[in-house]
Amino acid sequence: MKPIDFRSDTVTKPTPAMRRAMAEAEVGDDVYGEDPTVNRLEQRTAERLGLEAALFVPSGTQANQIAMGLHCRQGDEVITEAGSHILQYEGGAVSALWGIQPQPLPGEHGLVTPEQVAAAARGENVHAPRSRLLSLENTHNRGGGTVWPLERFQAVVEVARKAGLAVHLDGARLFNAQVATGTPAASWAKLTDTTSVCFSKGLGAPVGSALAGSAALIREARRLRKRLGGGMRQAGILAAAALHALEHHVERLAEDHAHTRRLAAGLAELAGVKVVDPSRVETNILLVEFTRPASEMVSRLAPLGVLFNATGRYSARLVCHLDVSAADIDEALSRIRRALES
Repeated sequence: MKPIDFRSDTVTKPTPAMRRAMAEAEVGDDVYGEDPTVNRLEQRTAERLGLEAALFVPSGTQANQIAMGLHCRQGDEVITEAGSHILQYEGGAVSALWGIQPQPLPGEHGLVTPEQVAAAARGENVHAPRSRLLSLENTHNRGGGTVWPLERFQAVVEVARKAGLAVHLDGARLFNAQVATGTPAASWAKLTDTTSVCFSKGLGAPVGSALAGSAALIREARRLRKRLGGGMRQAGILAAAALHALEHHVERLAEDHAHTRRLAAGLAELAGVKVVDPSRVETNILLVEFTRPASEMVSRLAPLGVLFNATGRYSARLVCHLDVSAADIDEALSRIRRALES
């Protein structure tokens, strides 16, 4: 029985073409700035995002945490949505690594309002931390793959600028937002000081992310990457996979979005499962609720070869990616139906 893995878009295997690119990559010592494949990836990533420079790093978490270290000092504050990746999935790094205090804002599907940001930004006060950074996420993972509408993003950033805040965008799935809306990734990124993107999620590379920003910020980011152990020497073997993904796997994200809608429509017809807000199935992440405990459904479906993650007592998340086909969606629905009826 073929496993159908909806746990994350990080579970993909490199394609044959990607493996060839890795095997044939020209390499050098990246810590010395001498890996031509890494340099090419960084240049093309910066161009895609409309920013001056970019830095290749091992993971999205490291990219985000380098940004935290660039913009804040100990005792400073980062304002972000309560379900954001930097708070929920990065091991407490904002406080453990940098001594930064987070101010989480309750969002709607992961999005906050200009009014919330204006109210949260602190003025100079000896009793309070200094508000230094606004960190946003596009698409928003815990929001269900929510895309930031560009006008709303602009309005929130404008308020942050008026309050003297730097702006970081966790754009791990920013290219999903681009494909879903037709809006270039640079339209969001150019409004920020730093933007991170991930190559190992929807784009299907085996490892790697990038942080982009001004040339001055990225020079300092290299120092912080070294401090965090992110200097990878002949990293062109990995960068080649990321470069292949950037050049060949962006537009195909539309397939993942279509498969997610197909999955949502099929699940909506089954008793015992509810699609959370079907109108907001925008990209490749689907949030559902079961009438039975979600952990029980995970256990029931694993032997049937359908893998996904529980996110709460009754809630779960299913993610489509390049290793899930339309036929896999139909087969998964059949297996889920059997599990619900048993």
